[in-house]
Parts: sequence; C-alpha cells; structure tokens
Amino acid sequence: MLPFRHSATANPEARPPVRVLIVDDEAEMRQYVDRIMRDAGYETALAADGEQAIGLSSREPPFELLITDEMMPRIPGHQLARYMRERYLDIKVLYLTGFRDVLFKEKGSLWADEAFLDKPCTPDGLLEAVSLLMFGTVDGRKPERSES
Repeated sequence: MLPFRHSATANPEARPPVRVLIVDDEAEMRQYVDRIMRDAGYETALAADGEQAIGLSSREPPFELLITDEMMPRIPGHQLARYMRERYLDIKVLYLTGFRDVLFKEKGSLWADEAFLDKPCTPDGLLEAVSLLMFGTVDGRKPERSES
C-alpha cells in the first residue's frame, strides 16, 4: 500500500481530507473503490449513476475528485464529468472504465485535470492514479518548489 494518508488527527493543522465522489452502476466496484479510498484517508460519497451523483453533489459540499465509470445507464461518465466540471471548476476526474475505446470515441481526448484507469485495477494502481491526478506525484505529496 502507498504511504500516503490524509488524516486530520495526525496533525491538527493538516488540511481536511480530499472529498471524492465515486460513481459506478456496479455495486461491487463502487464498494471496492470506496474501501480503497477510505483506507487511504479520503472522504468519499457514493452514487449508483449520473443522476444520483448530480443530486448528491447539489446537497453536499464540493467534491475535489470525481471517480466515474464511463458505461452507465442514462448518463455516461463523460457527460457526468462535463456537468460536474461546469459547476465545480477545480474538480478533477478519473475515469475508471473497462471501455477505454468507448470513452475516447465519445470524448475524443481527455481535458486538463482528467485521467483514466482501466478496470480491473489494483488498489496500488488506483491510489497511484489518484495521487498523480491530484498532486502530480505518486506518493501524495505536493512537489516542492525549486529555488532555482
């Protein structure tokens, strides 16, 4: 497991955990991703589809990361991501999908602050992808500025 942990109890001055919205129509996959993210110290909320995610996001404080499946009923992941990014300009998006070809056919290319990870994935692979997307490093720490 990666050494990265968000913990408000470890350091009282530490920033709050990153808020993550996990959206997948497969309950097992939602629970798998949720367990990995919570164990790593992220604060999570779950939705079974895009409509539920939109409703949840209107009642909750803003999310910093959306982890979404692409192939879902009613609202595909790329449309959900577009909706969320129009409302929450700083949200980052990780597409967790077994249908990379469909994602790129529908979307063309990824936008800034977006990434994808093929299903199935390992816990370490998921955490590395999230860390790279959120912080630009695999260990979850923001890179230090060089003095040069």
